[in-house]
Amino acid sequence: MNPIDPRTPVLIGVGQINDRLGSDDYQALSAVGLAAAAAERAVADAQASADLISVIDTVAGIRQFENSKPGLPAQLGRSNNYPRSVAQRLGAEPERAILEVTGGQGPQHLLTELAGEIAAGRGRVALLFGSEAISTARALLASEDRPDFTETVDGSLEDRGFGLRGIVSREFIGHGLVGAPAQYALLDNARRAKLGLGRAAYAEAIGALFAPFTEVAATNPYAAAPTVRGAEELVTVTEANRPIADPYTRYVVSRDQVNQGAALIVASVEAARELGVPEERWVYLHGHADLRDRPIMDRPDLADNPAARHACELALNMAGLTTEQVASWDFYSCFPIAVFMAAVDGLGLSTDDPRRLTVTGGLPFFGGSGNNYSMHAIAETVDRARKAPGSFGFVGANGGIAHKYSTGVYSTTPVEWRANPLAERLAQQAIDTDGPVPQVTRADGWARIESFTISHGKRGRTGIIIGRLESTGERFVARTDKDDDTLLALLTDAEQPVGERFWAFNVSVGNRATTTPERAAELARPVTGLRESYEHILVERDDHLLVITINRPLARNALFPAVHEELDSVFNAFFADPELWAAIITGAGERAFCSGNDLAYTASGKPTYLPASGFAGLTHRRDMHKPVIAAVNGFALGGGFEIALASHLCVADENAQFGLTEVKVGLIAVAGGIVRLPRVIPEKVALELLLTGRRMRPEEAQRLGLVNRIAPAGKALEVAKDLAAEILANSPTSVRLTLELHETTRANPDVVDAVGARTPVMDDLFGTADLIEGMAAFGQKRPPQWRNQ
Repeated sequence: MNPIDPRTPVLIGVGQINDRLGSDDYQALSAVGLAAAAAERAVADAQASADLISVIDTVAGIRQFENSKPGLPAQLGRSNNYPRSVAQRLGAEPERAILEVTGGQGPQHLLTELAGEIAAGRGRVALLFGSEAISTARALLASEDRPDFTETVDGSLEDRGFGLRGIVSREFIGHGLVGAPAQYALLDNARRAKLGLGRAAYAEAIGALFAPFTEVAATNPYAAAPTVRGAEELVTVTEANRPIADPYTRYVVSRDQVNQGAALIVASVEAARELGVPEERWVYLHGHADLRDRPIMDRPDLADNPAARHACELALNMAGLTTEQVASWDFYSCFPIAVFMAAVDGLGLSTDDPRRLTVTGGLPFFGGSGNNYSMHAIAETVDRARKAPGSFGFVGANGGIAHKYSTGVYSTTPVEWRANPLAERLAQQAIDTDGPVPQVTRADGWARIESFTISHGKRGRTGIIIGRLESTGERFVARTDKDDDTLLALLTDAEQPVGERFWAFNVSVGNRATTTPERAAELARPVTGLRESYEHILVERDDHLLVITINRPLARNALFPAVHEELDSVFNAFFADPELWAAIITGAGERAFCSGNDLAYTASGKPTYLPASGFAGLTHRRDMHKPVIAAVNGFALGGGFEIALASHLCVADENAQFGLTEVKVGLIAVAGGIVRLPRVIPEKVALELLLTGRRMRPEEAQRLGLVNRIAPAGKALEVAKDLAAEILANSPTSVRLTLELHETTRANPDVVDAVGARTPVMDDLFGTADLIEGMAAFGQKRPPQWRNQ
């Protein structure tokens, strides 16, 4: 046998810790303290005869839950540089420090990556670790002597960001799909329907899957819940085992209240020899793969996870193994579907496989140690491989909502580093291009349930549905209305709700689902006409002119959902009222027309949404066949500028300022600015404004064609009324049809084709009383009496 390449990566040390709350040796360790303790155990586990810590060149940390999404609080404080804080505790001085992206795939993905770096000669010894101190944080938050886990350390950090692209969905958030249980439940219920199983049969399958997991956890000294539970007990609703999201009860979802840490040390064969690590401690990575699935709404089959399936197959193929040759398995098990899709549906394993589908006890019973769970699985797999030399262990690590999957095959049998990027690339291409799914954001009409769940919260139950419109096949997400139990009853009582017919309708906050269009009409509660008063706006009707004033001067007339809804209602009434022929929108006070989105409201965490008509009830509105004039007094920033862009005409006072400033606060101008601005001014000028957030004075805006008239300071509304009067002197029918023809032809790039396009506009014009009146008045030399007919 040829000598093995000295750069071949091997795992030489593993360590775990469980700082269980209430135990005799409880230490109340921070996340850094837990990781450092696990790392010390990994160093000891390597049994090196030389100083291992001094030669660590790379440290890589897995994010805690509190650092997995933007804006989450670290209730007891956290390190500014988690990897280097841990290294500092050990006395290590690594050249490189990495903080991995969010996701349970992280431990296996990082190990595969750093092993590849070592094989390529770009490193020699790497330390990986992760930890969670959630139980301690919750237990000590209100205590008088609460600890402060804040740490500040110097040194470089390769922070890879949150990595949430394709996982966090504005559409899901708007419909209450913000937690993992409800989203995974949608996938489990899709699988139940695909298999044709009733409620009881599928609950029995979940119990049969997880009962053996509890037995493994009961013998694991690092488990958070070492208790054996039977299959029926796991899925039977009791006071202790409350429903979470159909079909899940508390006992079958990931347990995140843990204080756990794990660490791994990977080194080159050359470094392991130099350190004097006994060869019987070496464990090799025989196979691996990393794949990513599409966002949930883009997946052709909600019951399938091709990323997990292909990643499992690729790793086994690289290792040259069949499933029968694997001695131990561990499949990421945050929820039943994660195991079903990878192990049962993907590899054809049985839930009662005598080898068991976990080496730890799984996330509901060992503990959902955040993004770091699979590092514990790798540590256990390494221990088993050492105890049975020549055997093979498999780890499958899942991230996101079944979005990312990383796999590894481990054994003490020597093997040089192998990689198959072509196979991974071809598998990823197959996933990415498989069957595009038509979708619609706002759904109206009869639809069929594609999947569903019932979320159980403090405020009661909510039905959440992924549906398909019968007319187009478009997929959408909807939820039941808080005032409607009719569809909720169907979701609760029907043996198989998937495939059932329902009626979808949309309101300001998103899509709603009920049983009939008649019930939808009752629930939608449409407001027609103008109200006597509004909370956030002022409305003045002057004959045929409507003046709308955003009345939040203390907030620079910034908008939040309640204001959008009032403006949407007013503009609906304006466009529907035949006696209103023109509208002006302006802002109260002298400082601002509208400063855009109310950032203070958004930062509060309250729900943010827009009506179907868009920002201020204007930016997404079609069929605007009556003139709307923006009277810009002061700042028109962000969404305020987008209101002006969506209006037909714009008057600005000499103190006005225009700017799409979203990039300065981490946002983008999605309410029309990015689309409209380059269509009305030169593209490079538009992109400069969009990318810099630079503000414009009214003179520049007028020169670019964005402003019609400039008014003296404080006179924007007065000049806008003068402009409106000029329009109102003309035939309202002609004005309306002019705007209609403009709207229907402006998308045609060929001028002659646009001029000659067939349109009913002229036919409509020749059938109006205003045409006859206009010509008659001209002939009789008298002012016309317009009727808008």
